[in-house]
Amino acid sequence: MDIYFIIGISGMVLILFAFFMNQTNRWKNSSLSYDLINLIGSVFLIIYAIPPRAWPFIILNGVWAFVSLRDVITDLRKKR
Repeated sequence: MDIYFIIGISGMVLILFAFFMNQTNRWKNSSLSYDLINLIGSVFLIIYAIPPRAWPFIILNGVWAFVSLRDVITDLRKKR
């Protein structure tokens, strides 16, 4: 098992965890926890997809990371 595989599995688990927490009404779409976990998970999945040059996966998770980062910034500004 190489480091990319571990990073990929970790990213998948993080995104699925955020999805589960949202679907069970423990986290809202607008919560910092939800957005931050999605951001970290998508970045991990981008790292995982780089060596095989899986461009559709990189683009999908790049957009996911961008939207999540935007939401994290918005969440942090609201807390000020």
